[in-house]
Amino acid sequence: MKAHRISCRTLVAASVGAIGACVAPDVAAQAAYPSKNIQMIVPYTAGGSIDLFSRAIAQRLGEAWGRNVVVDNRPGASGMIGTEIVTKAEPDGHMLLGHTSSYPATAAVRAKLPFDPARAIVPVAMLAKAPMLLAVHPSVPAKSIRELVDLAKKNPGKLNYGSSGAGGNNHFSGSLFAAAAGVKMVHVPYKGISMATTALASGEVEIVIASSAALMPQVKAGRLRALGATSLQPSPLLPGLPAIAQSGVPGYSYELWWGMFAPARLPADRLATINAAVNKILASDGMKKFLSNEGAEPWPLTPAQLDGLLVREIDRYKKAAQVAGIPPQ
Repeated sequence: MKAHRISCRTLVAASVGAIGACVAPDVAAQAAYPSKNIQMIVPYTAGGSIDLFSRAIAQRLGEAWGRNVVVDNRPGASGMIGTEIVTKAEPDGHMLLGHTSSYPATAAVRAKLPFDPARAIVPVAMLAKAPMLLAVHPSVPAKSIRELVDLAKKNPGKLNYGSSGAGGNNHFSGSLFAAAAGVKMVHVPYKGISMATTALASGEVEIVIASSAALMPQVKAGRLRALGATSLQPSPLLPGLPAIAQSGVPGYSYELWWGMFAPARLPADRLATINAAVNKILASDGMKKFLSNEGAEPWPLTPAQLDGLLVREIDRYKKAAQVAGIPPQ
C-alpha cells in the first residue's frame, strides 16, 4: 500500500495528466451525459411526421439537459442513408436517430444493405403510435372506401398511389390495401412523404396512405379528401373517419410507430438515461396535446420492452411483404 502511495505522488509531480492513472477506470468512464450538443438524424425530408415529432422531442430534451439537440435531415434510399450515418457514429449517445416503422419495413425487403439492420442500431425510446389514413385527390370520384374499391376494380392499374419510398410504410400499406381489396394499383415512390403528399395534392397521383401529420393539413385545406382510417375500428385519433376494415376491405389494418435509436453498443446506463428523459416528456400534458393534434398518441416503452424490437419487427414485415407481393428491392 505504501509503495502505491509513493508511486502516485511521483506521477502527480511529474504530470497533471497522470492523475487519471490513479483514478479507478469505471469512475473515469462515467462522464456526465450529455457532455456536448446532440445531433439527431432524421433520415427523411423535412415536413413528415417523424421530422415533426423528432423536433418536438429534441426541443424538450434540450431544455431538460441544457444542451442543443439539433435535428439533421439526411434523406435518401428510403431512410437508409441517414441510418447508415448513425451506425458508424460513436455509441456514446451524442448522435441519435429519429425513425419510423418504415425502417423495419424497408429493411425487410432490401436484398442488400451495408449494415445489419436488426443489430447495427438499437431502440432507446418509442415516441408515438397511430393509425394511418387513406386520402385521395378531389378529382377521384369515389366518396367512400367502397366506391374507391369499385372504381379500382373497374379500372385495373389506372390508379396510382404515392409513397415515401420503396419498402416504406406507405408502400406496404398501399400494397396490403390493394391485396386485401383485390385490386391492382400502381406504386409511385417519392423521396419522402412530404413530396408524395405534394404530388397527391397536385393530382400527380390519386391515392396516398400516410399519417395524419402528413395528410391532415392538406385535408383541412380542402386539397385532399380523407376516406378512411387504417385501424380495425374507428379511431378517436381520427374522428369522423370510418375504419377501412369496416368500409369494404374486411381485415385490413396498418398502424405506425415513431421511435428514437442510437448506434449499437450504447452502454445500458446511457440508454436508460435517454429512455427515462423521453418517457418523462411523453407523460407531460404538453406533449400529449401536441401528439393528439397530429393524430398520434404517446407510446412510452421501457428498455426491457425495447429489447429485440427490431428483430421482431423486421421478421413481421418480411411476412407482410410476402402477403403484399413486394419483391426484394
